[in-house]
Amino acid sequence: MSDKLKIGISIGDVNGIGLEIIIKTLADSKIYEYCTPIVYGHTKVASFHRRATHVNELNFLVINDPSQTHFRKPNMINCWEEDVKIELGQVTEAGGKYAFKSLERAVYDLKEGYIDALVTAPINKDNIQNDKFHFPGHTEYLQQYDGAAESLMFLVSDTLRVGVVTGHIPVSKIAESITAEKILAKLKLMNHSLQNDFWVRKPKIAVLGLNPHAGDNGLIGSEEKDIIIPAIEEARSNNILAFGPYSADGFFANGTYLQFDAVLAMYHDQGLIPFKQIAFESGVNFTAGLNFVRTSPDHGTAYDIAGKNQASEISFREALFTAIHIVKNRREGLELNENPLLFSKLSRDRD
Repeated sequence: MSDKLKIGISIGDVNGIGLEIIIKTLADSKIYEYCTPIVYGHTKVASFHRRATHVNELNFLVINDPSQTHFRKPNMINCWEEDVKIELGQVTEAGGKYAFKSLERAVYDLKEGYIDALVTAPINKDNIQNDKFHFPGHTEYLQQYDGAAESLMFLVSDTLRVGVVTGHIPVSKIAESITAEKILAKLKLMNHSLQNDFWVRKPKIAVLGLNPHAGDNGLIGSEEKDIIIPAIEEARSNNILAFGPYSADGFFANGTYLQFDAVLAMYHDQGLIPFKQIAFESGVNFTAGLNFVRTSPDHGTAYDIAGKNQASEISFREALFTAIHIVKNRREGLELNENPLLFSKLSRDRD
């Protein structure tokens, strides 16, 4: 049993649906055939949400650290001692405070290798801000924690994979933030992730334009001609099969995305709106380009339905299985490349 992957889970905002979807996911006994989950939170808070979801048979086993993990059981590391005031559906200081305590402990164990991957439940990007977390989201925090020069917000599902050049920034700053160098860096990350995390041998990547109709040959903006096309050409000279730029509306409307292994959008909503429309319940947010594996569901805290037992756990469950899949792909890839067969030419003389 010790070869089962240890998957850490941060609980997100205690006033949102995070613990509800975690509890519903872990109530399925089949989960334990594939991994051993470790939830970073507190049993009292979990019990509060468990009563709301009517999953009475799920009992967390309290451990101090991942070395004490019980296999085939849901594990809980208590990340604080004090009682927490839960106000379901409300944006409170406590919601952000304890979301960060959960995340901080989980990310430490992830970076140290005590757990094999991390699945994060949704946070509120406003109330989580503090002296240690001054980022627009999980992605940027994890990138700095890992010490990575770049990372890629990569939304993935069975039918569509979408990455973005610019993430959580104001719309007014998008155009000035897009450079050929940044597009090329994201294409390299995406290509590498497709090959190593998803085992796509020769990925085909579509690149979207920034302007309506991909600029109409410079009639509606020059970014395509001056920035995006040169980046695509440079990517192709680096053996990356990148194509475009495509006009985003027609690209998704007529199903062109089905001809590609992934899509690189220029900004957050350009990529995430069609992704969530096409693959909302099954979609997963994966942070590509890091030394460790982190996934999350592709939705937020959903305060409006918190505590009402209405939240679907499908996206969270997909995030859990995607994390397992990527870890196994990475490890198997390393094993296969440790002792590659030596290349030798066949002799012309054959008997």
